[in-house]
Amino acid sequence: MGVRGWLSAPHRWDGSPTIARELSGLDRGFTGFGAPATGGNLVVVSKSNSQRWRQVVVWLHVLASVGWMSLALVLFTLLVVSFTSGDPGVRISATSMAHVVDMRLLAPLANAAAFTGFMLAASTAWGFFRHWWVLAKFGITLVQLYAGIFILSDALQASVEAARAGLPTPPMSQLVGTALMASAIAFQTWLSVAKPWRRTPWAGKEKPSLAPNRVFAATVAAVLADIATGIVLGFPSPLCQLVVLTIRLVARRRPERSRQRVGIQPV
Repeated sequence: MGVRGWLSAPHRWDGSPTIARELSGLDRGFTGFGAPATGGNLVVVSKSNSQRWRQVVVWLHVLASVGWMSLALVLFTLLVVSFTSGDPGVRISATSMAHVVDMRLLAPLANAAAFTGFMLAASTAWGFFRHWWVLAKFGITLVQLYAGIFILSDALQASVEAARAGLPTPPMSQLVGTALMASAIAFQTWLSVAKPWRRTPWAGKEKPSLAPNRVFAATVAAVLADIATGIVLGFPSPLCQLVVLTIRLVARRRPERSRQRVGIQPV
């Protein structure tokens, strides 16, 4: 009988360590193991609310990432139009629209893509440092966020002012930067699909546990709240996402420290 057939039938749990080890070794994507019910029956739920909320977070991550890459290509196209045009009016319009796209659309989606990716790493067995492909995505995302927040946004505003002053704009560095941004997101997409390379030396033997249902629900709520706040304020404000991510990272460390103090060994 296969795993799914075994799970579909009721079983009694007699506290056997062998059964406990078999349950602990199942794929963590198959969530919803309940505690023994009255009378010793083991309650197995094949598709829990936590899994559904996790799937919503994955969907948001994919949606935001695709939007981020698409808007990076839009940004690149507008900057190319401004760079190649000899009409001052076209340069002003193209650079102004590029700045609007960056502030109103690209930045909120970039925040959402990065946040949902961080939360999935912090709330599932993947972790941040267990797999080289996840670590690579993590590092690339940090570089992209830094470049977008502290370099690209200011450079776009300077290009708008330069275009209005009749100066040649934008510089070639902005074209290269936006092209690299889109290319990096495409590479990250390949990493997510192919999952290349081995585990890192810091993987350890014990997999992190799946976060409770409320963590994934809070992730979705934080994304929607920050998008709504950004629409009202007129600029991206990822405050809720930062708060939820911070709380999750702190809570994630507590079980690990508790196991280290009591000396619990993985099964």
